[in-house]
Amino acid sequence: MSNPPIPEGRYLTTADGLRLHYHEAGSGEPIVFIHGSGPGASGYSNFKKNYPAFAEAGFRTLVPDLPGYGLSDKPENREYVLDFFIGALHGFIAALKLPRCVLLGNSLGGAIALGYALAHPDKVSKLILMAPGGVEEREAYFQMEGIKKMMPLFAAGPLTRQSMRELLTLQLHDPRLVTDDIVDERVATCALQPRTVLSTMRVPNMTARLPEIQCPVLGFWGMNDQFNPVGGAAKIAAGCPNAKMTLVNRCGHWVMVEHRDYFNRACLDFLRNG
Repeated sequence: MSNPPIPEGRYLTTADGLRLHYHEAGSGEPIVFIHGSGPGASGYSNFKKNYPAFAEAGFRTLVPDLPGYGLSDKPENREYVLDFFIGALHGFIAALKLPRCVLLGNSLGGAIALGYALAHPDKVSKLILMAPGGVEEREAYFQMEGIKKMMPLFAAGPLTRQSMRELLTLQLHDPRLVTDDIVDERVATCALQPRTVLSTMRVPNMTARLPEIQCPVLGFWGMNDQFNPVGGAAKIAAGCPNAKMTLVNRCGHWVMVEHRDYFNRACLDFLRNG
């Protein structure tokens, strides 16, 4: 691929034939970072300031682009429902022959992590979640200001630099963090995405099944989140037997970006000490 919008890492092909792009760093216990669903999203875009710190701390970090995103395959004849993403993640983990691993996911990635832990509990040692989806009915998400503005922007066609800047500003409490580099990177990545990535996306409400998740869970939620209702934090804390949730003030949808150092420290402490 010439002039990719994000740095190229590695590629693998799952047993189902999906070619997935990912970045990898470090060695030790594996952590799979699962990104969210925003236009132009990728594993690298979401976690480029996080996963190197985990690698330096002694973990094997794996940062895939979900199908439909980044430099991974983007089939236009598939529906981008939760089970499709769970299957792709399972294929990714199987292709790398990973033992039990930590799943770390934000937004859609958090919903995938929850769904994967429910489907394959023997493969997940711990969960780290940032404002995960999958704990509300679909209508609740579509009442959120960020999603109400994101959907028509994406449906209108390729995002311009201005419309992408508007969208990214909704993701963050502090708009100064929306740099020209981030805007350019995500506009270029978004141009590669089929419309079906968001138009066919469906994520069920998994709240009733949260008690089945027995592994330790660490969660974060920005109190100024405009995409996922902050009440989801209480649902996870009440539902998962071994969950600890942290509410972060002056923070939007991207805890790992707006409070990067705190997020990295808290996660590493959880991974080392439970």
